[in-house]
Amino acid sequence: MKTKKTYTYMSGFGNEFATEAMENTLPQGQNSPQKVNHGLYAEQLSGSAFTAPRGHNLRTWLYRIRPSVVHGTFKLIKQKTWLSAPFEGDVSPNQLRWGAVLYPKQPTCFLNAITTLCGGGAGAALGLSGLAIHIYAATKNMADTFFYNADGELLIVPQEGGLDIRTEMGNLHVKPKEIAVIPRGVKFQVNLVEGKGRGYICENYGQPFELPSLGPIGANGLANPRDFLSPTAAFEDKEGKYYLVAKMAGKFWQASLKHSPLDVVAWHGNYAPYKYDLATFNTLNTVSFDHPDPSIFTVLTSPSSILGVANVDFVIFPPRWMVAENTFRPPYYHRNVMSEFMGLIEGVYDAKTEGFTPFGSSLHNMMSAHGPDAATFEKATHAALMPEKQQATLAFMFESRLLLHPTKQALEHKTLQTDYAQCWQGLTKCGSF
Repeated sequence: MKTKKTYTYMSGFGNEFATEAMENTLPQGQNSPQKVNHGLYAEQLSGSAFTAPRGHNLRTWLYRIRPSVVHGTFKLIKQKTWLSAPFEGDVSPNQLRWGAVLYPKQPTCFLNAITTLCGGGAGAALGLSGLAIHIYAATKNMADTFFYNADGELLIVPQEGGLDIRTEMGNLHVKPKEIAVIPRGVKFQVNLVEGKGRGYICENYGQPFELPSLGPIGANGLANPRDFLSPTAAFEDKEGKYYLVAKMAGKFWQASLKHSPLDVVAWHGNYAPYKYDLATFNTLNTVSFDHPDPSIFTVLTSPSSILGVANVDFVIFPPRWMVAENTFRPPYYHRNVMSEFMGLIEGVYDAKTEGFTPFGSSLHNMMSAHGPDAATFEKATHAALMPEKQQATLAFMFESRLLLHPTKQALEHKTLQTDYAQCWQGLTKCGSF
């Protein structure tokens, strides 16, 4: 393998980067000269329409050993558990929760381990909007297989086990409490650092994730652009028998290759994979009474056609100080126009003392009531309100303006907690009436 600068990064969300694994590769002054240095091919990867406004125009120039067009014929293949809308069955107002999923007994790579729990919108086949939410529990490297997704970008949230994500533009080494985003169309391969790994995935069919506007917060706070890291160029010039899997319109296709597709020697642009350490999130909160809405915990947002209403938000609930006076400190009871899918990376979520476990999931669809369980309510109502540090906890939420339709396989999964609603049944009529 010919490579340089593996696992080194460039920082800054949405920046225009220029990186080369071999000196004097990047052309100067133009993007596609008649002859690229070292006899390479120039290829542009566009993540937006050519005519998108400059601030939202996404593209990267790749200088590679072989152009991407060199591959065999794509043929339809079956992918049993990674699904796209529309799904079977009804969407109900019932609250849903799943326990942690076990690792498969048979060796299973990242691609084959992905299982769809729910999704919203018209689906990947019918337009660039909506999302799907998946989990994965993998026990084998992808080896000779590579993948790209034409339907959307992938936000990967590892819960256990590090991932070695080898992309066209370089390598991302991502561990639990970090996230990775692989843009639509970027080819990659996932290997498992500890031999197994599990986590969550948001497949975003809509506008690419971006940082939320800060408004009255000002210039600083929440996720800082400089903490997002993109890989520097690293390539391999290898021939052999390889496979390229593509997802398009909700179906999977496979073509054969006679070379590794990770042969980009240099690249420049603003359309690239990135990772982010969730520990660098600058959490904001109240220093008086009550507490702000959970939107203050937004790391990334995918905008919709309605200003201020997200196709999907990625929100985290990290370790933080709780200091509000005369306040019910856990999340308040609420019904929401947004649908909420939650996952737990580690520890205990402050609204649920039992039942919501690491690698578990919950789904509260729009206008479905939810909030702290009875035990949490009782404890928080009578607690002495001293400053308290919430530690050893990290939960997250995928929040969408769309109804999230659970899949048949999710509703039939053995980890579905059919008694979830019982956690609220201990909430009795208040004593004053």
